[in-house]
Amino acid sequence: MRKLIVADAVVTGAGVRGDSILIEDGRVAAIGRRSDLCAPGLFEERFSGATIIPGFRDAHLHPVPYAAHLDGCSLKAATDIEDVKRMLAEHAGRLLDGHPVVATRLDDECLAERRLPTRVDLDEAVRSRPVVVYRYCGHVAVANTAALDACGVTNRTPDPPGGTIDRDSAGHPTGVLRETATALIAEALSGSEMLSEDQLISSLTGLAGVGITSIGAMIGCGERPFEQLETELELWCAVADRLPIKVHALVVADTALRLEDSVRAIAKADRRFQWLGVKRFADGSLGGHTAAMHTPFADADTTGTFRLTDADVTVCARSIELGGMAAIHAIGDRAVDGALDLFDDLISNGADPANLRMEHVSVIRPSQIERFRATGVAAVVQPSFLASEFKWLASRVGEERLAWVYPFRSLLKAGVPTAGSSDSPVEPPQPLWGMAAAMDRFGVNPGERLRGLEALSLFTVGAATALREPAPLSPGAPADIVVIDCDPSIATAHEIRDSHVLDTFVDGHSVPVDRSLPVWTA
Repeated sequence: MRKLIVADAVVTGAGVRGDSILIEDGRVAAIGRRSDLCAPGLFEERFSGATIIPGFRDAHLHPVPYAAHLDGCSLKAATDIEDVKRMLAEHAGRLLDGHPVVATRLDDECLAERRLPTRVDLDEAVRSRPVVVYRYCGHVAVANTAALDACGVTNRTPDPPGGTIDRDSAGHPTGVLRETATALIAEALSGSEMLSEDQLISSLTGLAGVGITSIGAMIGCGERPFEQLETELELWCAVADRLPIKVHALVVADTALRLEDSVRAIAKADRRFQWLGVKRFADGSLGGHTAAMHTPFADADTTGTFRLTDADVTVCARSIELGGMAAIHAIGDRAVDGALDLFDDLISNGADPANLRMEHVSVIRPSQIERFRATGVAAVVQPSFLASEFKWLASRVGEERLAWVYPFRSLLKAGVPTAGSSDSPVEPPQPLWGMAAAMDRFGVNPGERLRGLEALSLFTVGAATALREPAPLSPGAPADIVVIDCDPSIATAHEIRDSHVLDTFVDGHSVPVDRSLPVWTA
């Protein structure tokens, strides 16, 4: 089938390329002026006052937790501990008896007390059943006494490798669990209602509604609800033939055997669900004080949590051998060095740098950027992190390191392959908001701002490369395109943030989107 999609302009990261795209059998046949591409009998779909751009790719997203979040209990709007208690109690009242209470997106920086709640606080809200609250970064959890008791977490429980249990002056757990310690209370969540196939498909269709045509899906780590690898893979394989967008799986496997099992399972699925590689962790988050730093945080006497071990080298090497990628989560500058060390080891053993990704790259020294460039690996960044962090970044990292945070322009100038993403549900899966954040940075390090076309490339060309997809809108590439009501080549950050997606095409077909369905809640 041939058809012509026509708007005021076709805009890519390289600029304006005409006003029309000719699609043949779901692929891009030509881009140019309508006057040159139209033909008798050729079906045309016109969008007046609009711009055609490549489909957005979100290179790093947690789709199952995101889908669960849409219908779950979000604490992002809480203003103090009493507010947290009230919201938890109300949510518990809507659950069946015995079901654990799970809440997400707690932001202690927005609470009047400027602290995390404790198990005592959560007990005052709900005492009769397990309660687990996750900080919005996903790297810190707080459990009530019932949850700790159900999992046997006591003052004698040792800190697990790569994680910590906060304790009071008497050595008793406060309820706050960091990094791998959050997995200790997984058993308390075993009664949680599982995500349905329809919920997952609905959430992915909502992503198409904001212009996303492909995602890098982080699948299974066992530290939060719905993130047991085997359970997630079973769900994904069940819905693979119904996916409205393309899903490239980065599995959080901790052994080569588990990785191999995931590759075999995904190989049997539909073509829109593809195995991409493995994801591992070098550290935690800035907000949770668990990002691995070379020197202590400016507002806490800790250098964070460094998580890489020899086991990570082994599983990453196996991913490369199987034809996949290796992605390492690294936020602090110490973690960045550790990830680069691991990548150097892989490259020395024959790995192609194009198959290596560093996720987040939040705090990176200028000298590290040069080392980054020399390796040839990709940086997968999240401009929208600035929306949640701009008010406290300076106090968290200090003035000197503030100049090192999220250096998008420096990475691009150095020639580092750079891809955009949201890390949703950490931040909203809204590429237009991500573009705007890359452009205005909420005032943080203005010299690192990107121009509109550079921001567009981050979420299209750059992210497609990180997902091993063909260059967007190149001849013969899948016709994954988006129509928006602004021109990113001339729009301001404010205009892009307020713009809307009018239609999304995957493989040349418009994705029917129910605009009444939720896409994001606070």
